[in-house]
Amino acid sequence: MLDRIKALFNAPGVRDVPRQRKADNELHLAAAALMVEAAGLDGDFDDNERQSIRAALQDKFGLEPAAADELIGEAEAAAADSIQLYGFSRTIKDHLEPEERVKIIEMLWQVAYADGELHDYEANLVRRVAGLIYVPDQESGAARKRVLERIGDGGQPGQ
Repeated sequence: MLDRIKALFNAPGVRDVPRQRKADNELHLAAAALMVEAAGLDGDFDDNERQSIRAALQDKFGLEPAAADELIGEAEAAAADSIQLYGFSRTIKDHLEPEERVKIIEMLWQVAYADGELHDYEANLVRRVAGLIYVPDQESGAARKRVLERIGDGGQPGQ
């Protein structure tokens, strides 16, 4: 009986579930923290930026609104406690494929433009993060253009 219980816990994939959940949570927090950091660089983290972050988190990670709001709160605390982008960026680089990392950069551009204007500090942050997660300038520029096209079509970034 004891051997069957041990076998159940040692079955392929059983131990990986909590580890994968933890990795997903770290990834979600890292992405949210970078977006919160981008939103606050101009000195004002407004409702448009918060809504843009919420929409991006819901779209990218399939989160419910309440879960996205909770994650944003955690991200605000994490960003306030962190003095470096490297930890958040490394989590993203280590857990996402290149095309998914481009989507993170696009999410950052959405947040940077959410208040209707791009501040120099916000643009600098997106460029630095792109470099840290190995997104080429050309792909970051294309992501930025996609966001600007959505804004130009009358949509809010993140929609």
